[in-house]
Amino acid sequence: MPRNPVPSTTSLRVFEACGRLSSCTLAANELAMTPGAVSKQLKALEETLGLKLFVRSSQGLLATPAGSSYLASTQNLLTQLEVAAARAHAAASQRRTLLLHLLPTLADKWLLPRYAEFVQAHPDIDVQFTNLLASDGTEEPADASFRHGQGIWPGCESQYLTGRDLRLVASPALLERSATLRDARDVLRFTLLQHFELPNAWREFFGQHRLRPRTLPPSIRYGFFSVLIRGALTGMGLALVPSVLVAEELRSGALVNVLSLGCQSRSGYYLVWSRERQEDPALAAFRAWVGRLAQTTTA
Repeated sequence: MPRNPVPSTTSLRVFEACGRLSSCTLAANELAMTPGAVSKQLKALEETLGLKLFVRSSQGLLATPAGSSYLASTQNLLTQLEVAAARAHAAASQRRTLLLHLLPTLADKWLLPRYAEFVQAHPDIDVQFTNLLASDGTEEPADASFRHGQGIWPGCESQYLTGRDLRLVASPALLERSATLRDARDVLRFTLLQHFELPNAWREFFGQHRLRPRTLPPSIRYGFFSVLIRGALTGMGLALVPSVLVAEELRSGALVNVLSLGCQSRSGYYLVWSRERQEDPALAAFRAWVGRLAQTTTA
């Protein structure tokens, strides 16, 4: 092992771009460097680490096993450096920063369309949004997170926002070409669309409507609510979806709340933060705002 295996940030950015784009030429274009300079940085990095990071193939640059592992760590490190730099700039300008983990569908359907209200009310708070997980599967550090569950996360405080109200939805086309739905029992004749985070949603629906099916109808499971909603829109089956995520589709008629049926789930969307961050002024301001938003936009 070399005596000083700490590479420069320039070589790390070159390595990350090459790994992401699988091409020295594309990396050079993105970084405003020459291909020769990119190759030189890669070579210097491999010499510093004492590792072979890439092999060339007809498909471009392919990361070696060591390269793949180092790439994930490098991407995580560069993200942390960017966040640290943003916070330093904010501190210098007396702006407060807040890093939040978002859930994509909740952000798209509920939070971001109204986020300008928070910016207007709190111009001194710089909010940055990120994914829950880094590229290597580890959890990114953040001041607070939007999560789905029942409100209990060890070592954390949580604030319920929305999502317990589930609506039974379907496309008008599916209802037109299927047998008439007269009551909740007829749901059992349809394919059921299900989200991995709500494994008990249909059982909750059956229980609240006093249905005791001997066998469950066929189902299709999804990992993202956005994809589940798309499945309902294309007529793949009936779906139970938090009402806050399908408000627009119900207003436009793209989806129908079948027989006005639904159920109340034990799970919902929460804002979650570490107890150590409880007194942070920027977080307190955001918690207050998002709490008011939840009260005014959901039942």
